[in-house]
Amino acid sequence: MKLKKNNKDVKNNKNTYKLYYRGYILIRLKVIGSEWKVVDKLKGLKSTDPGEDWNITYATPVYGGWDVMVECSFSRLRDLDKIVTFCRVDKDLSQWIEETTTLMGSKNDYPG
Repeated sequence: MKLKKNNKDVKNNKNTYKLYYRGYILIRLKVIGSEWKVVDKLKGLKSTDPGEDWNITYATPVYGGWDVMVECSFSRLRDLDKIVTFCRVDKDLSQWIEETTTLMGSKNDYPG
């Protein structure tokens, strides 16, 4: 496998993959019991705009100080901003979510 450092393509013997950043959004709910509603709303979302390149790869309720964890992949920081903003302004999600915090990998090394 050959990796390029500039977010171009990764090649192995058979396929070519674009490299993505990974992000994690931790969600604290203001409505307890809405964990699965949030997961169902977010799971499988992906960009539809040709100028964007992101998708939500995983979402699940978690135990601890946060209620839901969301994993996403994206090619540019502004794509991550779209996901986080959606979580904060969507009519349903904004009723259920109290706050979010976002973590992001420092390298675009996830073959999407």
